[in-house]
Amino acid sequence: MVPLNEKLVRDWIPWIIRSQGRDCECRVADDDEYPRMLIDKLDEEVAEFKAERNLEELADIMEVLFALAKDMGYEESDLIEENARKRGERGSFEDRIVLRMD
Repeated sequence: MVPLNEKLVRDWIPWIIRSQGRDCECRVADDDEYPRMLIDKLDEEVAEFKAERNLEELADIMEVLFALAKDMGYEESDLIEENARKRGERGSFEDRIVLRMD
Protein backbone atom coordinates (compact mmCIF):
# COMPACT_ATOMS: atom_id res chain seq x y z
CA MET A 1 0.00 0.00 0.00
CA VAL A 2 1.22 3.48 -0.90
CA PRO A 3 1.64 5.86 2.06
CA LEU A 4 -0.84 8.76 2.08
CA ASN A 5 1.94 11.34 1.93
CA GLU A 6 3.29 9.97 -1.37
CA LYS A 7 2.07 10.46 -4.91
CA LEU A 8 3.35 9.73 -8.37
CA VAL A 9 4.74 12.79 -10.17
CA ARG A 10 6.17 13.52 -13.60
CA ASP A 11 9.86 12.68 -14.05
CA TRP A 12 11.22 16.22 -13.89
CA ILE A 13 9.23 17.41 -10.83
CA PRO A 14 11.99 16.66 -8.26
CA TRP A 15 14.48 18.57 -10.41
CA ILE A 16 12.06 21.52 -10.75
CA ILE A 17 11.48 21.60 -6.98
CA ARG A 18 15.23 21.48 -6.24
CA SER A 19 16.01 24.14 -8.87
CA GLN A 20 13.71 26.45 -6.90
CA GLY A 21 15.89 25.94 -3.81
CA ARG A 22 13.42 23.63 -2.10
CA ASP A 23 14.09 20.14 -0.86
CA CYS A 24 12.13 16.99 -1.60
CA GLU A 25 12.40 13.28 -0.99
CA CYS A 26 11.55 10.81 -3.69
CA ARG A 27 11.88 7.15 -4.60
CA VAL A 28 11.07 4.92 -7.55
CA ALA A 29 7.77 3.01 -7.46
CA ASP A 30 8.16 -0.75 -7.53
CA ASP A 31 6.50 -3.00 -10.12
CA ASP A 32 3.61 -3.92 -7.82
CA GLU A 33 2.63 -0.43 -6.75
CA TYR A 34 3.25 1.44 -10.00
CA PRO A 35 -0.02 0.43 -11.76
CA ARG A 36 -2.05 1.32 -8.64
CA MET A 37 -0.24 4.65 -8.36
CA LEU A 38 -0.99 5.39 -12.02
CA ILE A 39 -4.68 4.70 -11.46
CA ASP A 40 -4.62 6.97 -8.39
CA LYS A 41 -2.91 9.61 -10.53
CA LEU A 42 -5.60 9.22 -13.19
CA ASP A 43 -8.28 9.79 -10.54
CA GLU A 44 -6.38 12.89 -9.35
CA GLU A 45 -6.01 14.31 -12.86
CA VAL A 46 -9.68 13.66 -13.73
CA ALA A 47 -10.73 15.45 -10.54
CA GLU A 48 -8.49 18.39 -11.47
CA PHE A 49 -10.02 18.47 -14.95
CA LYS A 50 -13.52 18.47 -13.47
CA ALA A 51 -12.55 21.49 -11.36
CA GLU A 52 -10.55 23.41 -13.99
CA ARG A 53 -11.85 22.13 -17.36
CA ASN A 54 -8.87 23.21 -19.44
CA LEU A 55 -6.53 21.78 -22.07
CA GLU A 56 -3.61 21.48 -19.62
CA GLU A 57 -5.59 19.11 -17.38
CA LEU A 58 -6.66 17.07 -20.43
CA ALA A 59 -2.99 16.77 -21.40
CA ASP A 60 -2.20 15.50 -17.89
CA ILE A 61 -4.90 12.84 -18.24
CA MET A 62 -3.46 11.84 -21.61
CA GLU A 63 0.04 11.49 -20.13
CA VAL A 64 -1.27 9.15 -17.43
CA LEU A 65 -3.16 7.12 -20.05
CA PHE A 66 0.03 6.76 -22.09
CA ALA A 67 1.92 5.63 -18.97
CA LEU A 68 -0.81 3.07 -18.15
CA ALA A 69 -0.67 1.72 -21.70
CA LYS A 70 3.12 1.45 -21.52
CA ASP A 71 2.90 -0.36 -18.18
CA MET A 72 0.53 -2.83 -19.85
CA GLY A 73 3.06 -3.46 -22.64
CA TYR A 74 1.70 -1.07 -25.27
CA GLU A 75 3.12 2.01 -26.96
CA GLU A 76 1.43 5.42 -27.21
CA SER A 77 0.76 4.66 -30.87
CA ASP A 78 -1.05 1.45 -29.87
CA LEU A 79 -3.43 3.43 -27.68
CA ILE A 80 -4.01 6.00 -30.42
CA GLU A 81 -4.58 3.24 -32.99
CA GLU A 82 -7.04 1.44 -30.68
CA ASN A 83 -8.90 4.71 -30.22
CA ALA A 84 -9.10 5.13 -34.00
CA ARG A 85 -10.27 1.52 -34.42
CA LYS A 86 -13.05 1.93 -31.86
CA ARG A 87 -14.03 5.27 -33.39
CA GLY A 88 -14.29 3.60 -36.79
CA GLU A 89 -16.31 0.74 -35.32
CA ARG A 90 -18.61 2.62 -32.93
CA GLY A 91 -18.18 6.31 -33.69
CA SER A 92 -17.11 9.11 -31.40
CA PHE A 93 -19.08 11.48 -29.19
CA GLU A 94 -19.22 14.24 -31.80
CA ASP A 95 -22.94 13.91 -32.48
CA ARG A 96 -23.78 14.26 -28.74
CA ILE A 97 -26.22 11.33 -28.80
CA VAL A 98 -27.89 10.58 -25.46
CA LEU A 99 -29.36 7.09 -25.09
CA ARG A 100 -32.47 6.82 -22.94
CA MET A 101 -32.33 3.72 -20.73
CA ASP A 102 -35.96 2.93 -19.75
